[in-house]
Amino acid sequence: MATAAIPYIRFAGDTREALGFYRSVFGGKVEVNTFGDFNVPDVPPDAVMHAALTTDEFAVYAYDAMPGESLGDAARIRIALVGDDLESLTKAFNSIAEGGNVSMPLTPQQWGATYGEVVDKYGISWMFNIGPAS
Repeated sequence: MATAAIPYIRFAGDTREALGFYRSVFGGKVEVNTFGDFNVPDVPPDAVMHAALTTDEFAVYAYDAMPGESLGDAARIRIALVGDDLESLTKAFNSIAEGGNVSMPLTPQQWGATYGEVVDKYGISWMFNIGPAS
């Protein structure tokens, strides 16, 4: 798999509706994983943990904001970097982190990928998913 940069949008609890609308516009396929699918405690089980609209040309990822999470400009859209080259994406993660803030170190996850989050020195949030995309 090649590396891809994918917009990741936080919605106010209406991720399914929004991606359904985008699908009606662009076509493609929508897949949804809830927090309940992964038995995450203290989160509404039907809240969207990860959703993807995938078309032949592009993808858009999305999830539901949790109570108390900001929907302000800086927090609303992130960039998800996905791919399977652990060495190069780890290097990119570490480079993006220089002068920024690692909010979640790269660690293996239950969905089979290595995942981490970092806010760069410009305030842009990056999510790295190395391995399976969802």
